[in-house]
Amino acid sequence: LQRMLAMAVEVDRSPTCSSRKIADDIFPFILNIPLRSQREALLNTMESQLLRCRLLELLFQHSCDVPTTSSMSLDKVLYFLSHSSVLPQFQDETATWQRWDEMLQYLSLLLLSYHTFPLAEHLRTSVSDRMKLIAQKAKARLQDSDDISQLDIQLKMNDFISRMQKTLGEPFPPQIQEKLFMLQ
Repeated sequence: LQRMLAMAVEVDRSPTCSSRKIADDIFPFILNIPLRSQREALLNTMESQLLRCRLLELLFQHSCDVPTTSSMSLDKVLYFLSHSSVLPQFQDETATWQRWDEMLQYLSLLLLSYHTFPLAEHLRTSVSDRMKLIAQKAKARLQDSDDISQLDIQLKMNDFISRMQKTLGEPFPPQIQEKLFMLQ
C-alpha cells in the first residue's frame, strides 16, 4: 500500500498536487482507524514525505477551532501548536494524557516530514525534472513563513504547556515530558 501511494504521488507532473488529492481522499479513512497503534503504523511507514506531511496537516486542521489557509510552513506548525485542541476522539477509549501524547507524536512527525522539503526541493518536482535539479545541486528555497525566531518558539511552547497543565495537571507523565523536549 505504501509503495502504491508513493508511486501515485509521483506519477503527476506536480507531486504536491497529487499528494493533496490523495490525502483529501484518504483523510476520512484515517479518522475511522480505531487504534492509535494502527494510525501510527500507517503514518510512520508512509514512504512519501509529501503525502505524510499533507495527511498530518489535514489532521491538525481538523482539530483546530479556526483552521488556517496558509501554506505549510514552520509558522503553520506553530499555529497548530497554539490552536489545535487535543486530536479528535477516535473510536478507542483512551485517557486524556494519551491523546495529548499522540498529538505531540504527530506534531513531531509533521516537523520531520516538513523538514525534508527545504533540504530536498526536488521532492516537489516531477520525476522527469528531478535529475536536472539534482545535477544542478539546486539550493533549498525557504518560505518567508519558515523564518521564525527562537522567541516565537519559546512563547508558543510555553502557551502550549500551560494549556496542557490546565487539562492534565502536574507533573506530566514521562512520555509527555520526553515528547515536549523533543518537539522543542
